[in-house]
Amino acid sequence: MERTSTNRRRGNRTGIEENTLAIVESTEAKDTQDADDDRISFLEAVRASSFASEVAVPPTNKMYEAVLQILRVGKSLELIMSSYQLLIDLDKHFPQVFVSKSHELVVVDEAWSPFAFSSDVTSNESRAAGENSSGLLDFSGFALLIEELVEIATVENLRAMDTKNLRNMLLFQYLVSFLEGDFLPRKTMYAETMNWTILRESFLNMLLGSRRINYKNLMKDCLSILCGLSQVYTGMSDNRGSPENSNTKPSEDCNPALAFALLQVGKSTCIAMQKFLIIIMGLDNSKKNADMQGQTTRADGVRTPVVEIVLDELTYNVDMLLPFLQPSVRTRRSNGPVDDATFTGILNWFSSSTGTKSILKKISIQVIQLLLAHGFQALLLLSSQNIEGVMDSKEETRESSLVEICKSMICAFQSLKRTNEEMEILPISKEALFTAATILSMN
Repeated sequence: MERTSTNRRRGNRTGIEENTLAIVESTEAKDTQDADDDRISFLEAVRASSFASEVAVPPTNKMYEAVLQILRVGKSLELIMSSYQLLIDLDKHFPQVFVSKSHELVVVDEAWSPFAFSSDVTSNESRAAGENSSGLLDFSGFALLIEELVEIATVENLRAMDTKNLRNMLLFQYLVSFLEGDFLPRKTMYAETMNWTILRESFLNMLLGSRRINYKNLMKDCLSILCGLSQVYTGMSDNRGSPENSNTKPSEDCNPALAFALLQVGKSTCIAMQKFLIIIMGLDNSKKNADMQGQTTRADGVRTPVVEIVLDELTYNVDMLLPFLQPSVRTRRSNGPVDDATFTGILNWFSSSTGTKSILKKISIQVIQLLLAHGFQALLLLSSQNIEGVMDSKEETRESSLVEICKSMICAFQSLKRTNEEMEILPISKEALFTAATILSMN
């Protein structure tokens, strides 16, 4: 693993740093239009000094921090969106971790990070991090951000024209992008070298292993956000043709630009949460391999794989099952939600090889089996209790629907088997399929 220093590249940036930071330091505590104009000028100056010169040079860490601080406390739509996009562009142009042309992992020494590691930062201080001079988060601050996103992921809160909601969603998206950019090159090199140290030093591993967070609660909150946002935007799509029935229709006196931004950023936050959970799954798999090879130590700790947490939560929370399945079966080609958000609609996505292959790109075949089996069992339970809204209240129609679900369940597993001939059917899946076949034999 190669380490490269940024000191030489940033050595000539002292004068630029002083000049650009002077633009915002004089207006740091002010909340006026003139102060916002100065902050916009600062963002433009950082962009110009980083990208416009013949030799691109990354900003100093203080300049990075100032941009992040604007994202965390900015009040105007322009400031929030501009600071977020600048951070994304800078990370793409100046990656902190990458695989070199000689196929070595390069980690930039003393590189910028939005995370602070100070041991004397308490949770209470983290809550006020957005109000002090530094925009950096410690890991407990990340957990607090997730807690706030849980509150945001409802129709009522997304309707609220609050720039704080926009800031928090974009901040989360940026942090996921940063974690992903640090993790994926390391994962590539780990697959080739099987050197666990490469992944042990990733920000993602340090975040999940931090004693400052409750890991299981964090994962449950992430699942809640994913399902909550999925339900919100499914409802929006379902009501597109009937605006009078829409629960998400903004009021006439709202800021249309902010309303549109919240809508789009909410959707992209849902996607970012999927990415976050996926890279955690990747880390879990790599750690399992490293553990089997004896590369892990007591310092690595013991962490429940996120897949097990998700399955456990879905098993005991029926209301969360369909919203979780729904984002999993959206294809990459479609920006819209699933046409039918019922369990039958989910099963129908396995009716074609194209749909099945698309789903398998996003979620493993073992997890799909477990989710479908749990979903089928939960639906049978609700059907037996005749809970209103689950199936048609008329007995004949209800039995007919159950028969169709059993047929679709069997067809879904047949499609999975055709797509992956080496698939081993899990015991819980065999039980569900046996139940489905029994019901069909009786009708």
